[in-house]
Amino acid sequence: MARHAGAIQAFQWVMVAVYLLLVTVPAFLPPPDDSKHIWDNLVLFAQFAFWGVWWPFVMVSMLVMGRAWCGVFCPEGAMTEWASRRGLGRAIPPWLRWKGWPFVAFVCTTVYGQMITVYEYPEAALLILGASTVMALGIGLVYGRGIRVWCRYLCPASGVFSLLSRLSPVHFRVDRESWEAAERVPAVACATLVDVRAMTGGGSCHMCGRCSGHRDAVTLTPRLPGSEVTSLPEREVSSWDTNLLAFGVMGVATGAFQWSGSPLYVALKQSLAAWLVERGIMFPLTETLPWWMLTNYASTGEVFTLLDGACLIAYIAAVAVTVGSITLAGLWLGARLAGRPEARWRLGYGLIPMGAVGLIIGLSSLTLTQLAAEGISFVWLPEARAGLLAVGLAWSGVLVWRLLPVERRPLAWLAAMAGAAALAGTWSLFFFVW
Repeated sequence: MARHAGAIQAFQWVMVAVYLLLVTVPAFLPPPDDSKHIWDNLVLFAQFAFWGVWWPFVMVSMLVMGRAWCGVFCPEGAMTEWASRRGLGRAIPPWLRWKGWPFVAFVCTTVYGQMITVYEYPEAALLILGASTVMALGIGLVYGRGIRVWCRYLCPASGVFSLLSRLSPVHFRVDRESWEAAERVPAVACATLVDVRAMTGGGSCHMCGRCSGHRDAVTLTPRLPGSEVTSLPEREVSSWDTNLLAFGVMGVATGAFQWSGSPLYVALKQSLAAWLVERGIMFPLTETLPWWMLTNYASTGEVFTLLDGACLIAYIAAVAVTVGSITLAGLWLGARLAGRPEARWRLGYGLIPMGAVGLIIGLSSLTLTQLAAEGISFVWLPEARAGLLAVGLAWSGVLVWRLLPVERRPLAWLAAMAGAAALAGTWSLFFFVW
């Protein structure tokens, strides 16, 4: 990869051009009617490209190739690095290095995307993706010199990508003995500020390949999937990672995927509507907001009232708090039963497979919905979903088991797996009961 840096950069700019085309042009086209298809309408094609192909398969790629999307394919990464080479080059301030930004950015972007129905309307997609791109360029123009400050600290997907990439079967391995024995050579300028010499895993590595072969010590190496989780150095264990997994990936994202098809959401909305009508409070049932604050597309008949928006946020928050609290309580109890109360954050990494499966199932539902509109369906879908949930549970179960001390495993394992069981139960209800 290092030898083909020029070709990789050229490909990145092709990705930038395609990205800008698909994110901007559809927003200025008329909405498609029922006679249009993915293959003959740019609005539908862009919708399918972004949410039916790109987003779910990027998540899958993290499990297969680590963060290669970030280092090789991502248009925002290429643009922010380009801007950084020509910008002010200011030092990165401490507030920007705060480890909680990926959590905050992921939650806010996910909830806001649901409020404006980002998956269905090109204007909403342009607003969210365009704003992210503008911020990436702005951060690049102000901070760093030829690096990806946005990608490392602020990208809304960065924290999720970091978690999922730890399961990847490949990584860049650093041979310390070869590193020390090699002659002194110019250092590799890692675009994401990773200390290559001390690198032990793939959480922060963007797999760009620039350090490949450096000092004859850095090589792309296969490994057992998930082995990074069970050998994670203490310095890389973060409470923010576990909170992002519990409340963000397993909580907020699940609520965002499920609210529109949940009978609990319908019951909540109907109960609140009846309560408001009884008291003569009608404005939440009739008032709306501009489309960039809350879905408002009269031309398609999809308009959210204030009550719709409030119930949407309440439902997502309830799922996040419920699943997240069960997950953290289980990890806390499991760590105490294992006699290692300080290990609760480390145990959380064992639940990454279940969180990943939840994301993939939820995102692939968008793909399947779009394909169903084209008359394409899959009879084996229920079995595939059940199989994925089983794989996620089993994989998390193995990792959590290996993270626990031998002498106190059984009870501690049952407690620590509570979050994974809760998430699997939530998806089982959604697909097989409701």
